[in-house]
Amino acid sequence: MKIISYLLSIVFFICFGVTLAVFHPIQWFCFNVLGYKAHKTSVVWLQFWLMRCTNILGTRYSFINNSKLETDRPVIIVANHQSMYDIPPILWYFQKHHPKFISKIELGKGIPSVSYNLKHGGSVLIDRKDPVGSVKAIEDFSKRIKDNNWAAVIFPEGTRSRDGKHKPFKTKGLKILITQIPNAQIVPLTINNSWKMLRYGQFPMGLGAHIKFTAHQTLNAQNFNTDELIESIEKQITQGLDHV
Repeated sequence: MKIISYLLSIVFFICFGVTLAVFHPIQWFCFNVLGYKAHKTSVVWLQFWLMRCTNILGTRYSFINNSKLETDRPVIIVANHQSMYDIPPILWYFQKHHPKFISKIELGKGIPSVSYNLKHGGSVLIDRKDPVGSVKAIEDFSKRIKDNNWAAVIFPEGTRSRDGKHKPFKTKGLKILITQIPNAQIVPLTINNSWKMLRYGQFPMGLGAHIKFTAHQTLNAQNFNTDELIESIEKQITQGLDHV
């Protein structure tokens, strides 16, 4: 099986890299010539093709949506984090809510398509070595989300789980979002099995992962004490995790 993984991984990385390279100038043209709406559409279709690339590895996706979201209110999507392959399905499945990410600053340069979208698509890049600047950046990001009725996506675990097991939440960034966007609809999102794509490390890729997304019942921020709300979010996410 691992020998097959090496062969399919080579095909996957070629297709994945070509997709990123092709969509980079498409994004640039859409953003600079046609405007936000066209750029957003190009980003959504980039995710579709990135997901198709993972199908080469036998990866498949399931999305269970128990949330009832309005499009005229901002959204905060709170999820566990297992791999970089968590990102395309979130952008694809929640596309009508315009998902924007809180990402580390290192991702803002050097990655075709990905870095361009993070820098120009409405997300925020934070420097973990600058806590004060990061707080200000998240506050500004929150205002942008609120003003446009977009969705903010945050992974409170901070780092990816390499084995699918839950890591305790780091709550500072999430507290800022909840405080700054009091009318937010909050979606606890459980992600299962994306870590299996990296079970051998970066190469070869894992085969046959069934990545499952469960969007739990929507919570309204104004109905809860912040600490109780975060505790409820974390509980819902962890209860949805498969036994590892």
